[in-house]
Amino acid sequence: MDFDLLVHEAWPAYDQQPLDGWILRHAGGVTKRANSVLALSAPADLDGAIAAAEAFYAERGERCVFSIGPGTPVGLDGELASRGYELVDPTVIMAATPGDLEPAHEVRVEDRPWPGWLKTWWSVDGRYELGVEAAVRICAGVPAWYAAFEEDGVALAVGRGVPQGDTLGIYCMATLPQARRRGLARSVLRALVRRSGARTAYLCTTARNEAAQALYRSEGFELRGHYHYRLR
Repeated sequence: MDFDLLVHEAWPAYDQQPLDGWILRHAGGVTKRANSVLALSAPADLDGAIAAAEAFYAERGERCVFSIGPGTPVGLDGELASRGYELVDPTVIMAATPGDLEPAHEVRVEDRPWPGWLKTWWSVDGRYELGVEAAVRICAGVPAWYAAFEEDGVALAVGRGVPQGDTLGIYCMATLPQARRRGLARSVLRALVRRSGARTAYLCTTARNEAAQALYRSEGFELRGHYHYRLR
């Protein structure tokens, strides 16, 4: 799997500009994933490319961010570090050949996010006081499924599945704090996998979120790579 491209395609920035083997991405500053440079190959003029990237984000009132993943050209991470770019948000990539396991709970799955789904996801995963509109615009950029376990009209656990050929990208997994340790996230994950019928699935989670990683390992997911960001 080309995880760099899979993540890029599943979480698409609505403002993109190509730059000699790089893609400059901007989506209202909401999430680094959609507001960072994706370096797919080495540019002919590295100094010029970095300067152009910095100008791109400065024009939009944002700090310059680079995504450093499995396919990043050798040497770019070190070059950015030498220029004072800070390493932030180390993330693990996990993948599996999932089985057709039955969710233990009834899970609602729709083709679009509904207000209750959005409220729960953003209350857990929202990194900004504002910005949910930009996040919804990112989600709407590709076809996807939105799953939730609901109780008394409240979405307690949610997730998003993006079909990508014969694989499924799993995003936006979030459970309200008071509903954790009930197996709800596991049911949401299984519901998305069953809906897709995909042969493989992958997901990303922060390196520090050991509880989530343990859940995913118990569902057959294994560590397949890492990525982080360089920010200045």
